[in-house]
Amino acid sequence: MCADRDFAYGAAAGLLGDLLLGDPRRGHPVAAFGRAAGAVERVLWRDHRGWGALHAAVCAGGAAGAAALASSLVRRHSRAGSVALTAAATWAVVGGTSLGREARAIGGALAAGDIEVARERLPHLCGRDPQALDADGIARAVVESVAENTSDAVVGALVWGALGGVPGLVGFRAVNTLDAMVGHKSAKYLRYGWASARLDDVLGWPGARLTALLAAAAGDSPSGALRAWRDDAGKHPSPNAGPVEAAFA
Repeated sequence: MCADRDFAYGAAAGLLGDLLLGDPRRGHPVAAFGRAAGAVERVLWRDHRGWGALHAAVCAGGAAGAAALASSLVRRHSRAGSVALTAAATWAVVGGTSLGREARAIGGALAAGDIEVARERLPHLCGRDPQALDADGIARAVVESVAENTSDAVVGALVWGALGGVPGLVGFRAVNTLDAMVGHKSAKYLRYGWASARLDDVLGWPGARLTALLAAAAGDSPSGALRAWRDDAGKHPSPNAGPVEAAFA
């Protein structure tokens, strides 16, 4: 019970840190993990599912294992230290404030009719080619990116944090980052990224459904959002992006 309370206090402090500070400008832990995962990929890459599974196990397992070790060591010495570690991990993993700030900036540019500014800012939010999009396309890209990243970088991470503490928080974000790096269906990653993509599908399932429910509850038409989820989610190739994007739209 004390561990649950410590996590709740730490997560609340971390969310407050994200609200006040946003993402760190330099040395972001998620970016550092991405660089480390890229280095491991350069050593392990083969056009084979097994090697991709090993990559996922080494990177995500290593991140979760390091978080578990740190949590265990800190908890033995100080509850305050455990709360502080949880706060730091939550702040590092959750990215809601920066996500909202970028989305509002693009929305403001579109509202002012300045599509070039919107195009300049879009890469801060997603990987779409902004030059290929008109104003409506940019708006759709923003909504889709906010929906998916709210699920991945906020709600899903907190769900796994509540279930698994700091290791759950860190492990989920590691898997999500690996999916973004290698979990797509290009010729290079179709087989190598298969394990990361499937693991992300499994771990992202509860957070995506909770995000869709929260979006429906917060919107102007909960019944319409739920109806869109029911009717349109299955048309999306991703089992988790479909519900959240349908509910947000």
